[in-house]
Amino acid sequence: MSFFKKIFSKEKKETLDKGLEKTNTNFLNKLGKAVAGKSKVDDEVLDNLEEILVSSDVGVATTIKIIDRIEERVARDKYLGTEELNTILREEIAGLMSETNFGDATDFSVPAKKPYVIMVVGVNGVGKTTTIGKLAYQFKKQGLNVVLGAGDTFRAAAIDQLQIWADRVDVPIVKQQMGSDPASVAFDTVQSAVKMDADVVIIDTAGRLHNKVNLMNELTKVKRVMQKVIDDAPDEVLLVLDGSTGQNAFEQAKQFTAATEVTSLAVTKLDGTAKGGVVIGISDQFQIPVKYIGVGEGIEDLQVFNKIEFVDSFFRV
Repeated sequence: MSFFKKIFSKEKKETLDKGLEKTNTNFLNKLGKAVAGKSKVDDEVLDNLEEILVSSDVGVATTIKIIDRIEERVARDKYLGTEELNTILREEIAGLMSETNFGDATDFSVPAKKPYVIMVVGVNGVGKTTTIGKLAYQFKKQGLNVVLGAGDTFRAAAIDQLQIWADRVDVPIVKQQMGSDPASVAFDTVQSAVKMDADVVIIDTAGRLHNKVNLMNELTKVKRVMQKVIDDAPDEVLLVLDGSTGQNAFEQAKQFTAATEVTSLAVTKLDGTAKGGVVIGISDQFQIPVKYIGVGEGIEDLQVFNKIEFVDSFFRV
């Protein structure tokens, strides 16, 4: 029986369990070897656990925090059996993530204002456009009017891919020719959304990993132009990261958070990797809420991130 109270639907939880299966199996196998022949949590077990967490892409700084918390438990409780280690890890990691992530949502929240403008950033290949399409689907499923903006004008493929998603989800898209000014596309998108009385606007941006100055200038210009239509746009800057790249996702997060104010994260492609621990590390190190995770290729497989359910699936036995 699960340590955590179930709050996801059975179908969503099964999808999450399946999506994190490689991460779960890899971690539990390593943990089993670390405690083999041990009856209590001692220094050797903690050293092995530290190595396991780092190799699972949790990250060094976050791993140290987790180990410190467990050492405090060991000192306080005097004796902790190795059979309790999985449960302790669940509790301490969930507690650590609670300090960063906002409340445990179970579904896509309806924006409080309209139009709610989401600017999506991230390098090419992380699943940015797919995430936008799946987000549009989820919002439309709630009966909301969604408008997409093809602001990645540096690649014809990016515009075409977003058009395919717009057609698939049956939502309007604002686009211009390849090479057009991204800020101009953003302006037209927000202006059109206001005229259409749209609920949600999702704007793609260029996926090149520029140097910090160029990236900052470009994203600042896009924001400034949108604010000619809506004073406080965008309401959200969503950074999409590829979870399967492990530590490289940390580097991308560093680049983008240094260049612009990122307000939320989406971590994709967790179903094809054993590196799911990266979600824990990124959530902790950047103090930015992980809002969505991608746990499959299906249109329904972009889930609202729920730390309790995530940790439960991560340590599921």
